[in-house]
Amino acid sequence: MTSSYVLADSGTMIRRDMRRMVRFPIMTISGISFPLLMMLLFVYVFGTAISGGAGRGTYVNYVAPAILIMTIGGGGSATAININTDMSEGVIARLRTMAISRFAVLSGQVGGSIIRTAISLILVVGVAYLIGFRPEASGLDWLAVAGLLALVTFAVSWMTAAFGMVAKTQAGANSLSLLFTFGPFVSSAFVPTDTMPAGVRWFAENQPFTPIIDTLRHLLDGTPVGNTWILAVAWTLLLSTVGILWSRSAFMRLPTR
Repeated sequence: MTSSYVLADSGTMIRRDMRRMVRFPIMTISGISFPLLMMLLFVYVFGTAISGGAGRGTYVNYVAPAILIMTIGGGGSATAININTDMSEGVIARLRTMAISRFAVLSGQVGGSIIRTAISLILVVGVAYLIGFRPEASGLDWLAVAGLLALVTFAVSWMTAAFGMVAKTQAGANSLSLLFTFGPFVSSAFVPTDTMPAGVRWFAENQPFTPIIDTLRHLLDGTPVGNTWILAVAWTLLLSTVGILWSRSAFMRLPTR
């Protein structure tokens, strides 16, 4: 099948996903509401204490990158649940018998996830501005932020697509996806890693979220990024590769009807 057919089929699946988002908005709303609640909680309840008295304005700048990553995790949960729902209702099995690119069945879901997540990220940034978020990023820094967020969204979407394929139930798919929502808690998301006990600190410094969040934080603050961006990009590429191969393998193992 030529690439033009794959793109056309992927476009059809993305439109299907968008229509489902409009018909069932609660999934998108819940995906946005959780990170927003976390941001309000940490800024207005814990912000002054955690920042050592530096103030809410300083802390919202520190925590904003973490909230953006949690937003991407929430979008991934919706992807996992949608794919698992299609599996349990026989939609994917039916699509496998049709003259449609098999890659498009999954890539369409991932494309829809990226669009939903982009909308959510814009809304989260807007709310952050309302409560005092004031980044020092230049135009190029913002482009780099957008690029990194796109890479992370791509990686998380493919990983959660795999979760949706292998999970037995919607609850199981959602539970697996919570890794990307709650994983940032054990990272530099809310406090510096050097404030953590030795074992926890080692884990926090050697998992994907810390270099990704640190890179976003430096870019938004307009400070030198150093080498953290290399680790951040490497983690996104690794997760993307694992997610694509895993989800395609699970898809190809499905029985046809």
